[in-house]
Amino acid sequence: MSEQKIPYKIYLEESEMPKYWYNVRADMKTKPAPLLNPGTLEPMKPEELAGVFCDELIQQELDNDTREYPIPQEILDFYKMYRPSPLVRAYCLEELLQTPAKIYYKYEGNNTSGSHKLNSAIAQAYYAKKQGLKGVTTETGAGQWGTALSMACSYFGLDCKVYMVKVSYEQKPFRREVMRVYGASVTPSPSDTTEVGRKILAAHPGTTGSLGCAISEAVEVAVSNPGYRYVLGSVLNQVLLHQSVIGMETKIALDKYHIKPDIIIGCAGGGSNLGGLISPFMGEKLRGEADYRIIAVEPASCPSFTRGVYAYDFCDTGMVCPLAKMYTLGSDFIPAPNHAGGLRYHGMSPILSQLYDDGLMEAVSVPQTAVFEAAEKFARIEGILPAPESSHAIKVAIDEAMRCKETGEEKTIVFGLTGTGYFDLVAYEKFHNGQMDDYVPTDEELAKFRANLPKVR
Repeated sequence: MSEQKIPYKIYLEESEMPKYWYNVRADMKTKPAPLLNPGTLEPMKPEELAGVFCDELIQQELDNDTREYPIPQEILDFYKMYRPSPLVRAYCLEELLQTPAKIYYKYEGNNTSGSHKLNSAIAQAYYAKKQGLKGVTTETGAGQWGTALSMACSYFGLDCKVYMVKVSYEQKPFRREVMRVYGASVTPSPSDTTEVGRKILAAHPGTTGSLGCAISEAVEVAVSNPGYRYVLGSVLNQVLLHQSVIGMETKIALDKYHIKPDIIIGCAGGGSNLGGLISPFMGEKLRGEADYRIIAVEPASCPSFTRGVYAYDFCDTGMVCPLAKMYTLGSDFIPAPNHAGGLRYHGMSPILSQLYDDGLMEAVSVPQTAVFEAAEKFARIEGILPAPESSHAIKVAIDEAMRCKETGEEKTIVFGLTGTGYFDLVAYEKFHNGQMDDYVPTDEELAKFRANLPKVR
């Protein structure tokens, strides 16, 4: 098909929206390792998870075999408020770079939460409401997940308690206030409102917090209050399942114009966006139907894939959650306060960890200032101020496009633009004022955290 017939924005009709979530585990030859009970070191049983997670979400979490999950009509109706999201041809960026590469991005920032997180938030809130619960608890790093969940809970009339990483709570007050607009209570973590929070504060006075800390507090509150369950915005199998709607839409849009990507790029913190974007493409790769180069991009200040170890670890700093086998830096790893993006989790999704360990995808880490340079270049030419998380993918997409310029190859690049950066202007201010550095943990620091990994054969 000629270039002239491919629009800047490829929109799908409502009738073309995916009607099911795709479970990539069904096509994985090596399944992700099971969650383990930290006391017995045996695989977690559904009844052991029932006090923490919603019943139907437990089923989704443990199901390695069902390929397609029909999306409930109530969730489809909500999706129609902001989905299908556009797949955009970055013609202006291509022109700026003078590259023969064709660059596309799937834009997930066209909802009030400003990110892709709403895709799973509404699903998890739906199942909590269906179960008759009073409310849910969660953690949030940069605030996208907390914002999305507060919106979803407001829609279904659920109480929402959010523990927000303290450094983000202080740096991003407007994200916090959006959560409160939707009725959520927001507590900086670690806090003195929970037993585990008080223990973390005693062990690490003045700590700026981490997602691992916030998870511990949110889980404690969920299991201590009847009618509440804990929900998570990334990492878990169920979250990647819900986020597969991103990749399903992307593939439908590309197929509509007979476009086959060569390279697919996503930012990676816990894995929700990346896992969702790549899921149908990875499925084709697993089934031997097509091949793609898939690249995970993470911050050099929190490099789970590129410098972590593949091992069982606690999902949280307080060590109250199950053990997951993943690429991890250690559950007590806390990113430097100067780290501006979300992408703060110490580990990576078990699904993505297994795929990476099997050699089915690549991973690179990038320094912070280079990420913001790429973000600014993109904003000036494409008209969207990207979230710092998304900008990791932008940075590597530009790198790959410039590599095509050097080699003359006309490759097609697709990356995920997970959301907008309008609540991240403090970080942009620090970048512009020269107050942002490229802190990278030393090998000695990472070795210290790895030394505390649980002993699991």
